[in-house]
Amino acid sequence: MARATGDEKHEESSTSTLDALWVLYDRVLRTNPSEPSDESRDRFILSKGHGPTAYYAVLAEKGFFPEALLDGFLESGNPLGSHPDRNQVPGVEASTGSLGHGLALGVGTALAIRAKGLRDQRVIVLCGDAELNEGSNWEAIMLAAHLGLSNLTLLVIDNHSSSIAMGPWEGKLSAFGWSAVVVDGHDQAALEEALSSRTVGPNAVVADIPEGEW
Repeated sequence: MARATGDEKHEESSTSTLDALWVLYDRVLRTNPSEPSDESRDRFILSKGHGPTAYYAVLAEKGFFPEALLDGFLESGNPLGSHPDRNQVPGVEASTGSLGHGLALGVGTALAIRAKGLRDQRVIVLCGDAELNEGSNWEAIMLAAHLGLSNLTLLVIDNHSSSIAMGPWEGKLSAFGWSAVVVDGHDQAALEEALSSRTVGPNAVVADIPEGEW
């Protein structure tokens, strides 16, 4: 099957995240839709901000905003734009879309949470496999391990869209001081188990989505 391009690529970026996002918000993250800024919440950053439709659908289903807004996606006056905006959409922690920024934001957020003494709160950052071509991510990966950020999890959606071979994930990430596991990106039980685990130092979960199964 030929690789998706253009608008199709962004559709792939949205649909390939759905299972992982649902597991996060339904079974893993501690959030409060009625008070999105609750200090005791876990933080989630969608670094893969160019594919937000599944994210919006999950946030709406969980009660962060009315589901009726979904029908006006990308329409003038509707807060649901092509990239998530933290000032417009309840539940969005960071305005993202410029690839390579989300993980660095996550490192800073995890460090700030630790500095505040909030020991139970977690930060989970979702990136795509091709996004990890950006060198800024590997700087963040090195720093997170150096700081021993056990409250930080990187969730990689590997839909095999990268033109550069990124594997083997476990060996590469462990060499940078991370714990890492690869699971079937459509297996919700496996995703839940992997995303619920806490490790010494930062943790990575790679959700493998075979090409053509987006």
